[in-house]
Amino acid sequence: MRVEPYGVGSILHATKRGTRGMEIVRDNADRNRFPKLLFYLNDTFYDSNWQKATRILNPFERPSEWPERKSLARILAWALVPNHFHLLLEEIHEGGTSKLMQRVCGSMSAHSNAKYGESGSIFQGSYRSRTVSEDTHLRYLAFYIQVKNVLELYPGGLNQAINQFDDAWEWATHYQFSSLPSFLARSDSPITESESLWGLYPDTQSFKKEARGLLAAYISHHASDESLAALTLEPW
Repeated sequence: MRVEPYGVGSILHATKRGTRGMEIVRDNADRNRFPKLLFYLNDTFYDSNWQKATRILNPFERPSEWPERKSLARILAWALVPNHFHLLLEEIHEGGTSKLMQRVCGSMSAHSNAKYGESGSIFQGSYRSRTVSEDTHLRYLAFYIQVKNVLELYPGGLNQAINQFDDAWEWATHYQFSSLPSFLARSDSPITESESLWGLYPDTQSFKKEARGLLAAYISHHASDESLAALTLEPW
């Protein structure tokens, strides 16, 4: 396990990868289920039959008989890609992050096994995390989680994305399985509370400009601050 110690008020980058690099989501139904996990399981109240209880409700609507929602951890940013996911979190309850990660990963494994007739965890070991203490690091993770990981899926990958950055950026803003669209709109979604990240940029254009420069630096394997590379939790 590579999880740093942290307490209430800590901000951390957490990630979990599929076993042997295999996919953790295989179709759109799996992908669409992930944001629901981040909403329904990020709650001090837990209904083990949450899928049945919410099946006929609107997206992110909670059953009226459930108590008021109280998040286990504050989700600042997130991204889901085929074989792993990233979360930028603030610990707001002691042990909240660990409980959230346990619930999400356990539910994904159980769902995948039932759907595809398999067994065991779909994930490789325990989740990995790194605490964040500087605004510079927070800015980098806002880019890394929401932009770099998404643009790896752009046709042609990161090299094509930097060569056609405006088109790639537009493509990324329509990727449904990350917090980038709501981050750029500067609006909290049912999942995220990103106000602390918005304050790092005067507007979305400044974020786009910085993201372009950071992407170019990432592709060229050049970083002015070696600590930034450690924040990404690479290599696997």
